[in-house]
Amino acid sequence: MSDGAKYLTIKAMSALDKIQKERLKKRKILKERGENPYPSSVESTHRIEELLENFSKLAKEKKQVKISGRLLSFRQHGGLTFGELQDGSGKIQIAFREDALGKNTYEEVSEFVDIGDFLHIEGTLFKTKRGEETLDVANYNIIVKSIRPLPEKWHGIKDAELRYRVRELDLLKNPDVKDVFEKRSVITRSIREFLEENRFMEVEVPVLQVTPGGASATPFKTHLNAWDLDVALRIAPELYLKRLLVGGFDKIYEMGRNFRNEGVDYSHNPEFTMLEFYWAYADYKEGMKFTEKLLRYIVKKTLGKEKLEYIVRTPGSEVGEGKKQIIDFSKSFKRVEFNELLQKHADINYEDYNLESLLEKAKELGVKIEKKVFSKGEVADAIYKKLIQSKLIQPTFVIHHPIEMKPLAKPLDDNPAYAASVQLVVAGMELVNAYSELNDPVVQREHLEKQAELNKKGSEEAHLLDEDFLQSLEYGMPPAFGFGMGIDRLTALLTNSHSLREVILFPTMRPK
Repeated sequence: MSDGAKYLTIKAMSALDKIQKERLKKRKILKERGENPYPSSVESTHRIEELLENFSKLAKEKKQVKISGRLLSFRQHGGLTFGELQDGSGKIQIAFREDALGKNTYEEVSEFVDIGDFLHIEGTLFKTKRGEETLDVANYNIIVKSIRPLPEKWHGIKDAELRYRVRELDLLKNPDVKDVFEKRSVITRSIREFLEENRFMEVEVPVLQVTPGGASATPFKTHLNAWDLDVALRIAPELYLKRLLVGGFDKIYEMGRNFRNEGVDYSHNPEFTMLEFYWAYADYKEGMKFTEKLLRYIVKKTLGKEKLEYIVRTPGSEVGEGKKQIIDFSKSFKRVEFNELLQKHADINYEDYNLESLLEKAKELGVKIEKKVFSKGEVADAIYKKLIQSKLIQPTFVIHHPIEMKPLAKPLDDNPAYAASVQLVVAGMELVNAYSELNDPVVQREHLEKQAELNKKGSEEAHLLDEDFLQSLEYGMPPAFGFGMGIDRLTALLTNSHSLREVILFPTMRPK
């Protein structure tokens, strides 16, 4: 940091310290006068949204109203002071008048009230000469004395990392950000509505697991002191949810947190929200039809239509840069086989390669494999993600992955080298992974034993052998369709956001 930058930082800290000392002094005076600047409760008659919706009627009746909210701005014009008050529903202009409040009370407004304070206001509604809808203050109380000032120049700030670290101010100052999270709430609510209308039951399964499974991922590990037991945060709820199918439930789902100790970038966060549902006696073909209906329902509920605009990120571009595309959920989703995509875009027939030759082909194609790989499927997946996935813009079901890529999926009856699997890709982004569930306990054990061997060789993402799950399968699990969808990615798509950090209220951040 340059000497000039250091000087400005010290000067800013000094100014902040002075402001905080002044506000703490005001707080002390209020308390000494017997006024509580942090009361436990206040009585309001309306939210701001309700005042604005019924403004004409309330103003005409000169009805006394009471509201509470945070003061966002403050400007004095002699004997008249205007401010802007905000609650969770909206904003309204307020007016303090000296002739209405009296000289002493009016002077105390500028002496004790600061931007950022929460106020309880009582008064009547009127329109100014400029036609601005305003609340004329008859009485007021400070109900939260703000000690730290709100930043003056927050809107449009380019330091995204600062916005994520202090999300409360980001929400306060940027209405567009708040709208993203209101839409996220609509998305999760619409998912529950659709599933419950289709007679799915919401359940909860453990987050702390002795044997984390259900996905190819590296878990976070921790320790349970009471039992001196090593445990992990779940990477997926899948294996427990399938045990509930064994227990007699036919349609179940959970929407909750998963944790994967992986890289952090625009499309990955170590802590994320996933929807998983399991549907007994259905297969992946029936599941694809159901997925189309679910996505259309969510999009229509959230946006009011079945098409949306999204800036599709081009490979190598900065986050948020790319071409605006119209994504259409109203039509039947395209279906294409994984191997067909490899042949079309990379001139690879999966069956013609072994691990070594496919690694060589990846090198020819300019696909850099950053980590040590243990299977041909990992290489094929890397090629697919690097060269192909970004080309799938409209909703597309990528089906029939090599079985070694899907050790929990049922093999195709007519070609057991491939899985009865589905991956939904939209705007180059993987949204859904699903498949007909493998319910043959003998074959499942064989697959997991192979995965366990890979784990011993050093593959941290290989599946672990879960004896409790395998024993459960031996009791008998009905044929079923299993579905997993990332809620953060779906929210990013439906809000035209281009980083998961934009749609997670408090994303994982590196400590300062």
